[in-house]
Amino acid sequence: MTAESYDHTPAPLESNAPPHNIEAEQALLGALLFDNEVYHRVGDWLKPDHFYDPLHGRIYEAASQLIISGALADAVVLKTRFERDPGMKEVGGAVYLADLMREAPEPASAGEYGRLIYDLAMRRELIRFGDEVSHAANAPEPDDSAEDILQGAERRLFALAEQGGTSKALEPFHLAVHKSLEIASAAYKRGGGLSGISSGLKSIDAKMGGLHPSDLIILAGRPSMGKTALATNIAFSVARSYQAEEQPDGTRKTTNGGIVAFFSLEMSSDQLATRLVADYTGISGYLIRQGKIDAAQFEDIRDGVHEIAGIPLYIDDTGGLPIGSLMARCRRLKRTVGLDMVVVDYLQLVTGSKSSGENRVQEISEVTQALKALAKELSVPVIALSQLSRQVEQREDKKPQLSDLRESGSIEQDADVVLFVYRESYYLERLEPKEGTEQHLAWEDEMREIRNQADVIIGKQRHGPIGSVKVAFDPDRTKFSDLDYSGRQDHE
Repeated sequence: MTAESYDHTPAPLESNAPPHNIEAEQALLGALLFDNEVYHRVGDWLKPDHFYDPLHGRIYEAASQLIISGALADAVVLKTRFERDPGMKEVGGAVYLADLMREAPEPASAGEYGRLIYDLAMRRELIRFGDEVSHAANAPEPDDSAEDILQGAERRLFALAEQGGTSKALEPFHLAVHKSLEIASAAYKRGGGLSGISSGLKSIDAKMGGLHPSDLIILAGRPSMGKTALATNIAFSVARSYQAEEQPDGTRKTTNGGIVAFFSLEMSSDQLATRLVADYTGISGYLIRQGKIDAAQFEDIRDGVHEIAGIPLYIDDTGGLPIGSLMARCRRLKRTVGLDMVVVDYLQLVTGSKSSGENRVQEISEVTQALKALAKELSVPVIALSQLSRQVEQREDKKPQLSDLRESGSIEQDADVVLFVYRESYYLERLEPKEGTEQHLAWEDEMREIRNQADVIIGKQRHGPIGSVKVAFDPDRTKFSDLDYSGRQDHE
């Protein structure tokens, strides 16, 4: 094996062998053992299972572990790890590692070898993927329709495009703990504040540490409590804050805020947009819809529309959207544009598959499990709004609790976080005493105190404490914002 033998074209393949290049794998490993800095050029995207030769994958993984831990990875250090490796014995023993280092190409060319190894691995996965899709189409399961096969194929193809494999293998602990360190580092760099995406409300962020990738967040409340308004405020804040940096491979990495997909199954896209314009301009959404505005306000609205038109907020207002289609659209957006957060308004309007039949609890369970799987697959927070049962209205204490969730078993079980929106003023307003009485004066005083306040109750949180935070609510603008310590609205 000589340096001149390393070639950027695949080696001749034995009959029916999938695409591979053993010489490129040897070259990459030799360069890595010779200069450990090579790992930092390829480690983010080149994984052990991208190597065709299993022995080469094991050598790469062992070297990676040492380098990540700050230790030296060379032939001498790795020798003791591989003395009893059956694959190493087949190639002549641990002396093979020394041969790799001795015949190593220039470290500067290692990136090219890494990209060739990755490209060939993707080709092998595409061949495997094509065979599986062909088999599924030719011999489908009894309950699988063509649409089911298509959605399954799209899901697997997305996984291949994003992660370099059609299925996720077991992850070594050292990689998982390294990700944990990155999360802690992100929070530390923000001054101990957030490790997730900011919701735009400091009081909520302080309790939750932001909105975390892979989390399913249920936002629930009775009608007119403001759950859609809060979800819209969060989505708008995240999209407005979006910033990204260009990466060496040409992709963009989100550094603040995010790209948001908002599935509005009840409200049309123009109604949702009107809410956002009211939020941004401070002009009542009711006045905008009724056209009861003056020329100056119209100019403010027109200017506001131009200023926010370019934010990365994507709205889908398809009614009765099947969960499979919702997931497919999210994967497509992630692949083509990018995606950092998903909002579904609301959970009970998403339809399940035909297999759930008319069993409503089973259908909701299928939807919540799918949304949780989507959050993990795309590594984004998914906020799903949910209705509460009418039993809230039968209690003297109207504050919601987990048992009030409709079809609560599956929702509560699958959710990482459950938030409730509660406005005491909504109920007090309906208890107005007769005007002119002492009771009415007391009622007016209490209404003044709580009219523009709301509670966001954290009923469940896997990663932190439960509790309640008070926020300001402007019903004219359907806008939630922070309260300062004196209880006044924070106008930052």
